Amino acid sequence: MAGGWTRDGAIQDQIDASVADAVALARSRLPAGESLRECEECGEAIPEPRRQAVPGVRLCIGCQAEWEKRQPSTSAYNRRGSKDSQLR
Repeated sequence: MAGGWTRDGAIQDQIDASVADAVALARSRLPAGESLRECEECGEAIPEPRRQAVPGVRLCIGCQAEWEKRQPSTSAYNRRGSKDSQLR
């Protein structure tokens, strides 16, 4: 049951859209293609088990951890459903 000016199911549509956006973002960050034998950042050899486990891997574990720290975190706040975003 929707409230206010929304139609029935609008809240679930917002939740579904937020989840779809998060999944698309995660998929866009997945490596693709052939794995490298050496890290493209530091030149260290990438172990065979890592290359088999992560198709398209380009970084060693240390460089991957540093890269992930530099990535902006996503907000759990649903901008689509906020009144702020509707007023702008």
